[in-house]
Amino acid sequence: MIRTDRLVLRQAVWEDLEAVHRLMSDPRVMRYWSRPEHETLEETRHWLGFLVEQSADSRDWLIVKDGAVIGKAGAWQLPEVGFLLHPDHWGQGLAFEAMVAVIAALEAEFAGIVLTAEVDPRNAASLRLLDRLGFRETHRAERTLLWRDEWCDSVYLARPHGG
Repeated sequence: MIRTDRLVLRQAVWEDLEAVHRLMSDPRVMRYWSRPEHETLEETRHWLGFLVEQSADSRDWLIVKDGAVIGKAGAWQLPEVGFLLHPDHWGQGLAFEAMVAVIAALEAEFAGIVLTAEVDPRNAASLRLLDRLGFRETHRAERTLLWRDEWCDSVYLARPHGG
């Protein structure tokens, strides 16, 4: 568990299913994710199962504010980091606060790690946030993800340890 001034980042548990589904079924949250929003609770149950089953070794945490799950931040597969945040909490610096804590935890555990991120180039808010966190663009690629019937491009970024 990680605590910040306003947030708790913790491992997922099965009791989070409804809250995680509210997050992952919102098209605004999932617009630039690797897949569209979840249409059924069963889709979310499958996804949450991955987090719960991996909890002992996971570096992916749910973001909790005032007792409510509002997002996710961490490394789904090291060294790549990512984050999701419910739109009700956009623009408050919460994703930045969560990711500062995530980066500190990962750098404390993995000496010399170079963290990476992949972002759709149209996701300007995430690119700005990653820039503030010290991530720098390494390269771009076209047509990296088929999202519904639309091909999306990718911007790849890296952050050196202590960056």
